[in-house]
Amino acid sequence: MKNISVPVPAHLNPFFLSTLTASRGERRLAFGAMLLSLLAFVVMAPFAKEQLPAISAFIPIYQSALVVIDLITVILLLNQYISFNSRALFVLGCGYLFSASMTVVHTLTFPGLFAPGGLLGAGPQSTAWLYMLWHGGFPLFIIGYALIKRLDGDMSSLQTNGRQGRALVLACFCVLSVVTGLALLATAGQDLLPTIMQGNRYTPSMIFVISTVWLFGLGALLALWLSRPHSVLDLWLMVVMTAWLIDVALSAMLNQGRFDLGFYAGRIYGLLAASFVLLVLLAESGMLYKQLVQLTATLQRLTTQDALTGIANRRAFDGGLDAEWRRAQRSGLPLSLMMIDVDFFKGYNDRYGHIAGDKCLQAVAGALRLGMPRATDLVARYGGEEFVVLLAQTEATMAAGLAERLRQAIEALALPSAASPFGFVSVSIGVAGVHLKHAGEARDSGAEEGGPARLVEAADRQLYAAKEAGRNRVEYTRP
Repeated sequence: MKNISVPVPAHLNPFFLSTLTASRGERRLAFGAMLLSLLAFVVMAPFAKEQLPAISAFIPIYQSALVVIDLITVILLLNQYISFNSRALFVLGCGYLFSASMTVVHTLTFPGLFAPGGLLGAGPQSTAWLYMLWHGGFPLFIIGYALIKRLDGDMSSLQTNGRQGRALVLACFCVLSVVTGLALLATAGQDLLPTIMQGNRYTPSMIFVISTVWLFGLGALLALWLSRPHSVLDLWLMVVMTAWLIDVALSAMLNQGRFDLGFYAGRIYGLLAASFVLLVLLAESGMLYKQLVQLTATLQRLTTQDALTGIANRRAFDGGLDAEWRRAQRSGLPLSLMMIDVDFFKGYNDRYGHIAGDKCLQAVAGALRLGMPRATDLVARYGGEEFVVLLAQTEATMAAGLAERLRQAIEALALPSAASPFGFVSVSIGVAGVHLKHAGEARDSGAEEGGPARLVEAADRQLYAAKEAGRNRVEYTRP
């Protein structure tokens, strides 16, 4: 299939925290979170070996929350991969999928949770080794993200083809295959691995293993730091890796086994680490929703507002007329329309220039808008120097009275015009009204034929009559 590249407007990228360069305030916030984490670690580290009661519900609650958080993060990151075609976000999403999958396997094998020795044929070393493989593997994905991020450039185009779908399926298969292989190694192949647990206590071999895992996390933090400029996502990934390192230090380096202070505190840090990126992505979703609402409102305004005068445009008038016509049919209430033309406007433009002509139209539109007695009355620019006013629930005679007041208001502007025999800018107005008592009568009287266009034609005829009668006047009748 041929690749199709769709340009991404440069001004849209800053809306995404994965591409938005972090500001000084955002850097301070992230580094403040890191500092608080380190201070809490310093306070708890001396008591990491303090033995606490074994809370049987802690592990399933903690692990379940971790899986849910990681999976939501996976969905958000891979959705951004689809939006940006960013390989870095793809790798990061795979990392969180790896973490979620390893959490599930770790939970199933945890001794005493589902079975005395754990499920999946777990042995006394299985859970501890899965923890090490899990906490050593995730930083590798972070390192991959940091390195590949440099190759993504500014992500100035999106690839809208089937390759992304195939890549996602392949990634899920590969990640789950790796997790399955590691699970088999830690269960069926546990005899091939050094002994790192003896009951609920660590063995001396754990020191080498956990040091290696901790160095992987430190390498991920360093890779993020060197990957400049830092995006907002990069900053919070650094916070994640700081909490990750503290998790490993408390629950596997400074403590002495399961169910001591370090065991519990480390896992709480791990849960916080998983939450940081999710919270950032959710905040981004809220920000994007706000931007979407604002852009939608702007688009709505651009498509229904006349750029020069600020009143409704022809599109808005056509939609409003159609809606009011149907409402008049249902309710049996009258509907009236004014067609307004600026007299001798071509001569005004020729004599004073287009800029002055634009100002003239703006002044006329402003007078029409201010002269409306109800907020529901629609004033629109019909085209060129022509304006329309749509009056719901208004008889033609009442509309004609309002039209005369509008004519006088524009005359009172006293805009000088040497192109007009009156010496000032004036308008001619044609008014027509319709009273559809019910849909059946509308069809019988012939008013339905042609629909709202008949009302426009009738008002236009009256406008022509006003011009023929000398301009600067109002003419009206019922169609």
